[in-house]
Amino acid sequence: MSGASCDFCGAQAPDDEGLPLTWTTAVENGRPRVFCATCSREHLRAIEGKLDSEWW
Repeated sequence: MSGASCDFCGAQAPDDEGLPLTWTTAVENGRPRVFCATCSREHLRAIEGKLDSEWW
């Protein structure tokens, strides 16, 4: 999954490393989503509460 981008802010993952371990993945309405470390930390409670990213 190299070259992935954050589905919330659009940040790009480095191409050479694949998806960084600090990024978060989720499935919302059957669609895979990827969130960068910054967005993951900022919205941790919403992610833990399994709220869709539209609610953030």
